[in-house]
Amino acid sequence: MAFNYSDLNGAIVAKFGTQYNFAQALGISEHSLSKKLNNKVPWKQAEIATSVKLLGIKHSDIAKYFFTLKVQ
Repeated sequence: MAFNYSDLNGAIVAKFGTQYNFAQALGISEHSLSKKLNNKVPWKQAEIATSVKLLGIKHSDIAKYFFTLKVQ
């Protein structure tokens, strides 16, 4: 199952400028973040919770950013 992280990536760039900056704030490497955004490695619940805080995502919008399925 693959997820569409395009909205999440847009929020990352809008708030942090680069994936590198966001990864540093999240406490992971840029490589790890890239794997998550490319559906190679799943997001951990704690990483989602921290990302929501860092990006200012409303709780009602979490599904939009983290659980929207990618259309094949």
